Amino acid sequence: MRVPYTAPMSTPYVLHYAPDNASLIVRLVLEELRLPYKTRLVDRAAREQEGDAFRQINPAGLIPALETPHGVMFETAAIVLWLADTQGRMAPAPDAPERAAFLSHLFFASNTLHAQLRMIYYPEKYVGPDPEAQAQLRHRLQQPSAQVMTLRNALALMDEWAMARGDDPVVEPTVLDYYLAAVIRWCGLYPEGHTDWFDLNEYPALLTLGEDLEIRPAVHAAIKAEGLGPAPFTNPRYPQPPEGSAT
Repeated sequence: MRVPYTAPMSTPYVLHYAPDNASLIVRLVLEELRLPYKTRLVDRAAREQEGDAFRQINPAGLIPALETPHGVMFETAAIVLWLADTQGRMAPAPDAPERAAFLSHLFFASNTLHAQLRMIYYPEKYVGPDPEAQAQLRHRLQQPSAQVMTLRNALALMDEWAMARGDDPVVEPTVLDYYLAAVIRWCGLYPEGHTDWFDLNEYPALLTLGEDLEIRPAVHAAIKAEGLGPAPFTNPRYPQPPEGSAT
């Protein structure tokens, strides 16, 4: 039997976040687990994530970071997996037969799917300032391929994973479920003017997953906190947060 660890109330978690960034996944998991936490806005408009003060929190200069009773964590997949394991919920137990496949798909979502999204959001970071090279990178990643694991192929793989769970509604979401829900949101929104490649209807299991999660209290809390709109995964709109900005 797994014995969950509960953070002392005197040392709550602190989530360093920006609206509709990868910190959204961590917020959703914290809310689902009903853990006490505070937030500290990282001002993206002022590029605060690149400054020395934030790099003292996360040396990678990326959002999110989570202060915990055991120190600061960064990297979204690492944070949400650690939360799941310490709480004994939202992920198969380390000795469960389904743990291996779960971990493979969680880190595929992080290392392949999410990483490629970053490439289409910030192509200049990968191919430099040439607009033609940036357009070629986006086009390459957004098209299906028989040889390369592009975004379309990666989404199809994750749709198969979600479909294998059957038609029953999601009762106990996993951290991977929330990761995928955020990803399909971002595919439909960003970068502005470059989302015509994505149609959520092509991934029916991910569409159903998004619908199942949108009724959960954790999602409603995130909607309110970050101004995400009533159907943030299946019919996303640009956020209207009470503080900060997504980009």
